[in-house]
Amino acid sequence: MKTIELTIDDKPVVVEEGTSVFDAARMSGISIPVLCHAQNERPIGVCRVCTVDCGDKVLQASCVRPAENGMKVFTASDKVKKHRKMVLELLMSDHPSPCARQRVSGDCELETQAAAEGIVTPRFSKRVSPRGQDDSSLVISVDHEACILCDRCIRGCDEIRQNHVLGRRGKGYNAGISFDLNRPMGNSSCVSCGECMVSCPTGALTNKSIIRTVLPGGEPVGVEELKQLPFFQKVSGTFLELNKNAVIKRHFKKGEVICREGDYGSTAFYILEGQVDIFLASMSSKQAVAQEAPSLIEMFSNIFSPKKKPTSGSRTGSIPIDATVDLPLDNPVAQLGAGDIFGEMTCMSLYPRSATVRAKTDCVMLEMLRNVLDVIQRNKTLRAEIEKNYRKRALEDHLRTVPLFASLSPDFIEDLAHQVELVRYSRGEVLTRQGEQARNFFLVRIGFVKMVEDHAGGELVLAYQGKGGYFGEIGLINRGTYAFTVTALDNVEVVRIGVDAFNKMLERFPEIAASLRAVATEREAHNRRHSAAVSAMSLEKFLNQGLMEANSLLVIDLEKCTRCDQCVRACSDAHDGVTRLVREGLRFDKYLVPTSCRHCRDPLCMIGCPVGSIRRRNSLETVIEDWCVGCGLCARNCPFGNITMHELPGTTTQKAAVTKKKATACDLCQDLPEPSCVYACPHDAAKRVDPNDFFKEIIGAGTLKAPALDSGAHGGKR
Repeated sequence: MKTIELTIDDKPVVVEEGTSVFDAARMSGISIPVLCHAQNERPIGVCRVCTVDCGDKVLQASCVRPAENGMKVFTASDKVKKHRKMVLELLMSDHPSPCARQRVSGDCELETQAAAEGIVTPRFSKRVSPRGQDDSSLVISVDHEACILCDRCIRGCDEIRQNHVLGRRGKGYNAGISFDLNRPMGNSSCVSCGECMVSCPTGALTNKSIIRTVLPGGEPVGVEELKQLPFFQKVSGTFLELNKNAVIKRHFKKGEVICREGDYGSTAFYILEGQVDIFLASMSSKQAVAQEAPSLIEMFSNIFSPKKKPTSGSRTGSIPIDATVDLPLDNPVAQLGAGDIFGEMTCMSLYPRSATVRAKTDCVMLEMLRNVLDVIQRNKTLRAEIEKNYRKRALEDHLRTVPLFASLSPDFIEDLAHQVELVRYSRGEVLTRQGEQARNFFLVRIGFVKMVEDHAGGELVLAYQGKGGYFGEIGLINRGTYAFTVTALDNVEVVRIGVDAFNKMLERFPEIAASLRAVATEREAHNRRHSAAVSAMSLEKFLNQGLMEANSLLVIDLEKCTRCDQCVRACSDAHDGVTRLVREGLRFDKYLVPTSCRHCRDPLCMIGCPVGSIRRRNSLETVIEDWCVGCGLCARNCPFGNITMHELPGTTTQKAAVTKKKATACDLCQDLPEPSCVYACPHDAAKRVDPNDFFKEIIGAGTLKAPALDSGAHGGKR
């Protein structure tokens, strides 16, 4: 190679032609400060901290200025020092000092260089970033105010990892880094490899380490050992080292219980070796009770609960749980083995455990906290393995949790397995938007989504869907647009089936097409009726007491009521001695609104049920199924206190833990012609009504008295 000679700070230097001034100085032992690139990184000259005097009309960034023969370079003249100090002071004026990196490790490159120049308090006013903090990622904290636009994170993401998630967005004051098309980091396609965090010279991208958290009862797992596992091979070693206590290896003996249904947890398990049984102990206890006292059970069943008719939308074959399998309703037991994950929903969204897991053989597992689970879920190798296992073992079971798809043939499901996608959404992300062209059919695999319909007066919550729920069929069947907006309530994973595969299914299985069209027609009719009801009257009258939330409201006319309590006794008799009605509550005009489920239009009680035991019929009535695990989450979520927990009369066995409580709420006596409380009232004082229709005339006529609270025998404010 041809060489050139130049002087740097009066020191003769010989380098190869094409070498930058910055590299020529570094190779000669002369240090030039820089922020926008590190050693062995491609220089781009954006920070201007490495500016030197090369004899040109203006100062030059040494990292992009090629050295020339006979050039005289000065790296520390008064002119250069003054310029460099000004650049650092301008950068510091926008920088939150100390930033997160400086607070934790004291090695923020910007603040270190500023301190060396004697910059303590910049003279210039601070510019606040329009983006501020981004805390959406479980692994990396983003502080846009600490970003200096050096682009080191972008080069690390693109050139080192080839993930191509990061880029520049905006101009001038609004310039900054962005993830995908300017999405929050946690909602982007970022795989949390940590390369951007390692590359960042400031506290703009820092690790959310949980170094102080030590999971009990296990042994630590070394970084090298984790890196040998396929799904950790592409995870940043720095991330694993900083969070080495957030994942442990646990050994379980045959017969040992790993977790129990209804308990709250914050971890997930990945089975390395062995096999486990996963089951509902509460269902086992109910079967045991029926065997011990059949006459009592049969008596109430025969008198008050005639044989149930299957309801539209009910799950007749299985119970959804927080694992890669569902439990058969008649025998709620399944097995998981090496390569399976369970507890994802509990870990990511802090929901109660959905089932009891017991070691069927001696087992070895990894137990991990949510930021580690998030990393491996985003890892492309593991995602491919999860999708492969799902298509091979779980897709058929998942489809069959929807009764409409029970007739799908095995060969069609096998063909469909190659066309479906597993797609993840973060909390708040929109899956479908009302009015957009329908292109996909969705099945919920993990988490919960909210389905709302937009109208002139606001939005109407149509339903919450958990595992086994589905949507998108209305738009596809009608070859039109999505009928409502669907939003992720937490970390959600869905099975996405494209329009071509969906249409092929309808052509091959006409009975499914007919069933879906019937469901779509029923849903559309209900949506129209409820939209009309909401827009037909002013909702302001109901805001203080929340009555506008009710889909079916129990009201008692106090001018007719004699306080005989026949309604309460009838409710108790119809539900095995456990009443779902308390004759206390709020008053609206001359009507008492007792404590009884309102079957809300926005049923918050459904959010988070770990086994999907609380659900909606297509008539928008809320029911609680027998497989409730008694976690109490629905009772805590109900804003009106209309769900209660009652003791089960079960006994503890050696093999199964008996659930102590079960959630109960008014089910509108779905097996009887009308609710028992209404039927038993001797004075026609008790009624189940749609509040929009019931109160519409008196509100419109202006004869309604001001809402009042009854502080007497019917209860005060709850």
